[in-house]
Amino acid sequence: MALWRALTKPARYAALVAGALPVLAFPAPDFGFLAWFALVPGLLLMRASPTAREAGVRGWWFGAGFIFAAHYWLLPNIGPALLLVAIVMGALWIPVAVSTWILLRPPVTAARGLAALVVVPSYWLVIEWIRSWQGFGGPWALLGASQWQHPAVLGLAAVGGVWLVSFAIVAANTGIVILLTAGRAPIRALGAAAAAVVIAAGPAAFALTPPPPHPARFVTLTLVQPGIQHNPRIRVNASERLSAGLGRLHPDLVVWGESSIASDLRKDPRLLARLKALSAANGAQILANQDSQSPAGKTKVAVLVGPHGIVATYTKTRLVPFGEYIPFRQQLGWLTKISRAAPTNMIPGSGAKVIQMTARNGQRIPIGVLICFESAFPDMSRVVARRGAQLIVYQTSDSTFQGSWAPAQHASLGALRAAETGRPVVQAALTGVSAAYDAQGRLLASMSTAQRGRLTVRVGLEPGTALTAFDRYGDVVPWTAIGIALLAAVAGFRTWRRRVRIMLEVNPEGTESVSLLGTSNEHAAGSESAGSGEGSASSQQAGR
Repeated sequence: MALWRALTKPARYAALVAGALPVLAFPAPDFGFLAWFALVPGLLLMRASPTAREAGVRGWWFGAGFIFAAHYWLLPNIGPALLLVAIVMGALWIPVAVSTWILLRPPVTAARGLAALVVVPSYWLVIEWIRSWQGFGGPWALLGASQWQHPAVLGLAAVGGVWLVSFAIVAANTGIVILLTAGRAPIRALGAAAAAVVIAAGPAAFALTPPPPHPARFVTLTLVQPGIQHNPRIRVNASERLSAGLGRLHPDLVVWGESSIASDLRKDPRLLARLKALSAANGAQILANQDSQSPAGKTKVAVLVGPHGIVATYTKTRLVPFGEYIPFRQQLGWLTKISRAAPTNMIPGSGAKVIQMTARNGQRIPIGVLICFESAFPDMSRVVARRGAQLIVYQTSDSTFQGSWAPAQHASLGALRAAETGRPVVQAALTGVSAAYDAQGRLLASMSTAQRGRLTVRVGLEPGTALTAFDRYGDVVPWTAIGIALLAAVAGFRTWRRRVRIMLEVNPEGTESVSLLGTSNEHAAGSESAGSGEGSASSQQAGR
């Protein structure tokens, strides 16, 4: 009965839909501007809750709607388990909702408004930080990534990473809520001013950041995109054909997509000989990618091949949850029976790595090579930048997710990584989207999933010693947000204990039980209906 009442509240379904709304800011809809006010409906629903408990439940539904909509393209891989993931991960939004209710319910004072502008974005950032753990799916659909098309906004990413962009977006939405709901004009002005400041912060950071120095050198890259080829032999032959006759384009490096080779080159001398000959003919090394099988298991390996053989390798470290391994396989292995989840766990590499490529003029260039899902992780690109990489190269396939929003979202992450590290970024995808970005995250060229062929682009390389603020200081923003969230939680708990002590002194026999579903017991129902006075205060403070 309690469950039925919990599922028949229209406001919760409105929160579910409100959670899906911000997803439209990401590719492929790509309404990036929407992110700056898309959270407002959800925050208003949380704020309007009768109790903190109900606000938390609405926040849970909001989070579930966001997670499900942002990852809908995983349905073919994990099937109904996506609903379970959305329900579990949605609970992370409870602190956002409760803090919104506590700080923005009427009457909104200047102090509470200012606190909301810091605390609510901090709790949102804590959610993104938790989600960025690989076992929870990795940092996909971080709110700041919705601004990939706006290099001016990405000026914030060079300072504090995608985290700072996310913080600014949530703060702007919070300011708009204050503007719409505050009773007094000065408080509404505070909300409007706060929203304006954080919206302008990105362009200001972009304008105030010294322009990058003249590129130390230029390199020409050819990205090979053969399209969907399920047969491994046909796939490698298609990549070879597209890589032939490139001498007139003068590439310094030819990049193939993930899993472009289905065998280990060290165990396939004939194929290795063909790649060596192709590299010699083009005057450029070839960065291929192979699926290697060993007694320990399967790995994905980037292989740099030159005229004289294999030059360097990198083994993929961050694996795709459910696609390349199943977290907690002992408990979740049953998913393989109802979906296309990984039948066995792949073997990860030992970490990010910088390899040395040789340009056609003989210059040695340090590059960071990462594979597929690893483009979602800011820490990996930061590591290779700090180790001196002048160029970041991603190899991916994305063939599983053709026809969905995933390939476009995946390619857009290159803009974030470029802006964060101050390094040009390219992504070569077997089936698209292949793309290239300059060191400020501006799109130079791309090929969609509907295209096949090769994409040649010339990029300028900054000195390996040039570092952005994010390169230098890393995850200062999320750690600061975690500190703010903890302080807010401690302050809230102390206030709750103090008021409960006062209530018990007034009414020593008063008790109240709490249901996470929000179905009220007799005392809570009485408190809500009281509207004011001791009963209402009791419900609100217990909710806190």
